[in-house]
Amino acid sequence: MSMRPRRLNTAIAALFMIGATGFALGAVPAYATAVGAVADAVTFFAASIFFTVASFGQLVQSQSPAMAATGTARDDRRQAVRWYAFLPHDKAWLAAATQFPGTLFFNATTFLAMAQGLSATRYDRVVWRPDFYGSILFLVSSTYAIVALGRFLSWRPRAAGWRIAWLNMAGSIAFMASALAAFVLPRTDTAVSLAWANGGTFVGAVCFFAGAWLTVPAFRPVVRPATGRSRV
Repeated sequence: MSMRPRRLNTAIAALFMIGATGFALGAVPAYATAVGAVADAVTFFAASIFFTVASFGQLVQSQSPAMAATGTARDDRRQAVRWYAFLPHDKAWLAAATQFPGTLFFNATTFLAMAQGLSATRYDRVVWRPDFYGSILFLVSSTYAIVALGRFLSWRPRAAGWRIAWLNMAGSIAFMASALAAFVLPRTDTAVSLAWANGGTFVGAVCFFAGAWLTVPAFRPVVRPATGRSRV
């Protein structure tokens, strides 16, 4: 099977942005109050599905050399894709390969969260744990993505890849903070901090939206002037 690299990249970015919008919207208390708890839970579940489809696309992109941006007309021509690969020495692939199962955990936790009347113990087991595991995988994925660019601790704000990687890291940290704050205390049957849970989800979603938005220009065509030097 073949795909156009630019179209695949745009589709991945769009899916991540739609999913991030859903997570951000669901985390707004006013929205939850307006639509009700069930509709709010459905919003989170739908957003997680967009994240999963986008993440799978990113995995395919990472393991298909022909899908990499070239800045030429080649990005608009159909190129071969690899549906399966095992590339443990490729940090970019490891980032995508650890992120994808993380989204599956988010599918599980948001789906199970639609159930009403769960006890604190039951909620923590079937809803909170998948959320926590998914957040761990997102942190691992973000770490791999940063290391794939070179040193983990570096300062290259002008590089698009660096900005994208660290926006995703910030989003992953915010999602983890949200997961920790959402733990329901059995003694009180309330979350550690609902404000932090909602705030972490909202901030994380905004970061992922921004990171996805920045991936689109990576496939911009390169303009080659008469001098032979390239500029974007």
